[in-house]
Amino acid sequence: MSKRPFLSQIDQHIEKPELGNAKKAVFILHDQLNLDYWPDWVKEEKPLLIFIESKAKGSSLPYHKKKLVYVLSSMRHFAIECAEAGFPVYYHSTEKWYEDALTEILEQQDHLSLFMMEASEWDTREQQHRIKNEFERRIEVIPNNFFLANANEYKDKIAPGYRMEYFYRDMRRMTGYLMDGTEPEGGEWNYDEENRKKLPRKINIPSIASTETDEITEEVIELIAANYSDHFGEIDGFDLAVTRRQALYRLNEFIDERLDEFGPYEDAMATGKDVIFHSQLSIYMNNGLLHPKEVCDKAQEAYDAGNARLNSVEGFIRQIIGWREFVRVYYEAMMPDVRDKNYFGFNKALPDLYWSGETKMHCMSECVRPVIKDGYSHHIPRLMVLSNFSNLTHTDPRKLNEWFWFGYLDAYEWVVLPNVLGMSTFADGGVLASKPYVAGGNYINKMSDYCKSCSYSIKEKTGDKACPFNYLYWNFIDQQRETFLENGRANFMVNMFDKKDDEEKKAIRESSEKFINNLKRYD
Repeated sequence: MSKRPFLSQIDQHIEKPELGNAKKAVFILHDQLNLDYWPDWVKEEKPLLIFIESKAKGSSLPYHKKKLVYVLSSMRHFAIECAEAGFPVYYHSTEKWYEDALTEILEQQDHLSLFMMEASEWDTREQQHRIKNEFERRIEVIPNNFFLANANEYKDKIAPGYRMEYFYRDMRRMTGYLMDGTEPEGGEWNYDEENRKKLPRKINIPSIASTETDEITEEVIELIAANYSDHFGEIDGFDLAVTRRQALYRLNEFIDERLDEFGPYEDAMATGKDVIFHSQLSIYMNNGLLHPKEVCDKAQEAYDAGNARLNSVEGFIRQIIGWREFVRVYYEAMMPDVRDKNYFGFNKALPDLYWSGETKMHCMSECVRPVIKDGYSHHIPRLMVLSNFSNLTHTDPRKLNEWFWFGYLDAYEWVVLPNVLGMSTFADGGVLASKPYVAGGNYINKMSDYCKSCSYSIKEKTGDKACPFNYLYWNFIDQQRETFLENGRANFMVNMFDKKDDEEKKAIRESSEKFINNLKRYD
């Protein structure tokens, strides 16, 4: 019987090793769960593997309950699999940070050499550097192999004007995905124009298989329910893949059943349909259960076999080797100063509805609902609804970034910060994005069915009955006119606002001021 609370399954499956017998140890973080991308000697020599559950890390933000369940359950399953493969495994739970726990181990075991793969997140990497400095020759930090691009080769290019498209084309050439010699397959680098269809009313969307929870996951659920009850999100109904075998099943399921339709409807939104034809594979790539290369290989194979159309495969691969890799390079180039960027100077707290989902705005309630329930929504709700609304209501982008970080299951700082502070809120002033990504209600109406079931009218432009996005958008254009006038792609919007008559301008400003001032904020 295990004497460690909520660790009985670990203690049942893993025999506690004698640390004094080990000369080499490898510390594996919760987002590095695949030995195929560690140096070959790790598999060959089977050194001591160290896993640490850090309550300090889990409590540093009010992380979604299902995110905590996923992180711990997948790490526990991986540790058990390693033990069953013949590795000695030391599985440690601590109230402290990784740095503190590792320091204690190294101080007690002065014969031990420790190997670590460079962390993807800045703060954990800083902890690694401090350990390296303290124990010097006993520590070796291995490059992170869970990405495709070498960030050091690109990060000096990160500056206003260097866009993802340039990087993406380099990555296509380097990887060979969808290439016909030196030219892109089909003659075009991307097929966005074909990928902006609204979801038809009658369309068959394949369901995603659920993964039944086992005793390991059930114990983690009990742990999170008991110790993190005040955290964001719901815990009931957890059904994610938590092992590599299960994640591979999800990958194959997506390739076979949803990839072909992914492209045309990748920007679509619909009431009650949170995933549509999206893959949700970022959850599994971002903790190592899947590698981006094998995911793209599968997509390429589907195209070669004639099982998925070009615009769908290109759009999907671009999200991985283009956007996912690019934001990681941006993160490496911009940290840590980018954490404090706030180009527009917005300082209002996050609206309460991001926590509760309670609002008369149907689009907002529909986009917050799946985040509270499952820690997920696809990229258009994230960018064009949730982030858009934050900017239009003068919300501090750093607060929004934090909400995305703790609210989404696939969010780690290296990926969420560039997407929120760089892309969706323009907080970095235009380093990552070419223009502020704001839009009025017409865009949401075009890409969804949300407006049909809303208390507000998409046809009304100002006043209490009008869709708030309508007047908030024009108010934003007016207030941030200098930014738009400097941008060749968006300066015409200022001209359109200026052509409105004085009465309409006044109504826009008054409606916006009233809405923003009456918006309940989370304190």
